[in-house]
Amino acid sequence: MGSTGSAVQNVRVSLDGITEEDAQLRQWLLNEAEERGNAVVQVPQDEYGAPYCFSVGAWRRFGVPEAVVVGLPEDMGPVLVNAYVARARSGERFRPGRLYDDFFDGVPVAVERVAKGHYPQFLGSAFLLYRTGDFPAVQLITPTPDGAWPWQQQAPDGFAAWQPVLTESGVPESWTPGVDGP
Repeated sequence: MGSTGSAVQNVRVSLDGITEEDAQLRQWLLNEAEERGNAVVQVPQDEYGAPYCFSVGAWRRFGVPEAVVVGLPEDMGPVLVNAYVARARSGERFRPGRLYDDFFDGVPVAVERVAKGHYPQFLGSAFLLYRTGDFPAVQLITPTPDGAWPWQQQAPDGFAAWQPVLTESGVPESWTPGVDGP
């Protein structure tokens, strides 16, 4: 594992002295995970990047990786995350590099493992439940409406930055694009 992944392994969030706001957020995450199976944390688009959302509690409740979605419209990301958790909790397992055509009508979804170095930025609130960062996470990736993936040359300018692939290299690492995956 590269240096970014190693750094996260040494992170430990102490619950001693957390702010009241973080304590309330932690309680909300716990409540959502207990009542619904997971919480979905949404982060709006800002000057630094696209909107994204992620699950918290799926690993704790069901032993399935947490999921993150980057770059979908804010009303679509949570739908995808919740659908993934519902299907995973029912026993379905998602393989990196395989296309899943039944989340959205006509829009394939690919799954990739998230490198630990991306956890603080894209899964930060999850550290309130998983203090050491010791949990798996996957990214649910969608193509453009024209079918271009972020790592493909035919993708529009800026698409790879809008929907970054959260691996160490920034491209799929669990499969070879066009060979044994999208």
